[in-house]
Parts: sequence; C-alpha cells; structure tokens
Amino acid sequence: MSLGFLRFVLSQALSRRPLRPVSHITVLSSALRPAWGHHTISPYQRVSFCTDAESVDVADHPKETKKLDPRARVTFSSVGRKIGQRHIQLLGEDGEELGTVHRAEVVRMMDQTGLKLVAINENSDPPLYRLMKGKQIHEEQMRLRETQKAKTGPVQSKELNFSSDISLHDLETKLRQVVSWLEKKNHVRLTIKAGADRSTPLDEVLTQMVERITVPVGFVSKPTVVRGGRAAMCVLRLASAKELRQKATDTSNKTVQRDPDTPTSATEKPKDSK
Repeated sequence: MSLGFLRFVLSQALSRRPLRPVSHITVLSSALRPAWGHHTISPYQRVSFCTDAESVDVADHPKETKKLDPRARVTFSSVGRKIGQRHIQLLGEDGEELGTVHRAEVVRMMDQTGLKLVAINENSDPPLYRLMKGKQIHEEQMRLRETQKAKTGPVQSKELNFSSDISLHDLETKLRQVVSWLEKKNHVRLTIKAGADRSTPLDEVLTQMVERITVPVGFVSKPTVVRGGRAAMCVLRLASAKELRQKATDTSNKTVQRDPDTPTSATEKPKDSK
C-alpha cells in the first residue's frame, strides 16, 4: 500500500471525527505506521475557551460610586406625606425645636395645621425636617433661585465706545444701555475717544459721564488715559453692599460736618471782629 493512499485514508477518517483539544496528540497505530517508523501528528487542534460567568474575577472591577454634580440645581420643596424614616427631628413653622417625632404624629400635625413638610438635612441622624406654609416655601425657592443665578457661569463683559464730543441726548441713551447691562450683573467697559475739544483731560471727562449713571457703580478699572492720550478707558460693575454702606457713611459724615466758624451752641455769640 502506497504512502499517499495511507495519507488519504487518514485525512478522511479524521475529518469525520470531532476536533480534540490541543493537549491531545493523535499517533498512528502500528498497523497504519509507515515502514520507516515515522510518527504522524494530527494537524487538527482545538483550543477550548471558558465562558462560565463564575470564573470572572469581579474583584478587579470595583463598583463605581455615583458622584454628585456640583452644578446640579438645589431644590426646596415639600416631601408630601411620604416620610421614609420612622422618626425625624422636627422644627415648627417659626423654626422652633419640636424634638424627635414619629412619622405618624407628623402626618397628624400636617392634617391639623395645614402645613407642609420640608426636608432641611436628610443626612443628619435623625434627619431634620420643618413644617412650613406654602408662602414660606415659595419665598425660600425664590431666594435659592437668585443665589444660583449669581453663581452660574463667569461674568459677562460688555463694551461701549463713543466720542468726547457726543451730544447730551446720545449720551443719555448710551448710559441707559449701560444701566441695563449693569442690572444683569455684567461688567461694562467704557472707552471715550478724543474729540475736537481737548481742553479737559479725557479721564476727567469719562469720570463726569460715569457720575451721570443712575445706579450706584463700582470700578473694576478706574478711568485711565490710554493710546497715548487719544482715549480713556474704565470698567464698571454694580457697587457692592460694602461700597454702598461706605458711601452712605461718607454722605452722613459730610452732612453732620460743621463749619469751624459756626457757633457750637445757641447761646454762644460769634466774636466781634476787631
């Protein structure tokens, strides 16, 4: 029997058998072994893969904890009658301490008084709640909304350019636009260019124009001459509460300040000049 015929028979027999793992090596029996004693290794190999879910090591993949978004909007509203905790620390309508109360008693108090329950601090032990009127909740919501508006995003900057020869009517129009920007918490950059009349320094002209603004303002950058004396520039913002208090104090001090020549009392007579 020729060697080629043996190879053909062997390939046909192996093609009808299932594939075996790679660790198994098929060796021809002595009956089919060639005369010179050559060992034939099966070319068919099978690599097994394990898809059992239990063999996956989950210790290397810890569960991710959900992080709170610091930009998330803070809400303030009634929790209704669904109180998750059995006992809560309760505050009254005016903020008075009512102690630790069972949730059934809290629901009874809500029915009797018509008040609503609001969560103040759910992370405390026991959690802190307060009974409030609907008007109180609305006022607190408006206060939180204004606070969040003040914290959202960077301050926007507006810019306005005009000439020192601007007419009074046009100046009043532009200053009204400045007021509208300031009321929206924007910074406003004013640039005044030199006109035909240069008798007054540009920084003084710009200061006089700022004084005509109808809302109290503060300076991010005070009036300064720029561009080699051909223009003046300043950056405005709304006056802070501290600046308003300081301005009120300065105004009151000027009001009560007396002339040195004024008599200190009604009975004191001014000295006759010699």
